[in-house]
Amino acid sequence: MVRTTCGSCERVREQIRPVVAAAGAEFQVRNVDEDAELAMEYGDRVPVVVIDGEEFACWEVDNDELAAELAVS
Repeated sequence: MVRTTCGSCERVREQIRPVVAAAGAEFQVRNVDEDAELAMEYGDRVPVVVIDGEEFACWEVDNDELAAELAVS
């Protein structure tokens, strides 16, 4: 989950893109500014990484932990 004006969102998106690709997982970016329901749920609490519908990380992502989670998902 990202917001249009979020610099951290862009940084995290580029950070995790190779980890997600290496795991063979689908990488999908959802902009909360484009969905009122998501905006209510996440507000300024972005970037948020969601795996299989469950929140995995907010603001910062550890690549090793992400890779391990994707390996079991």
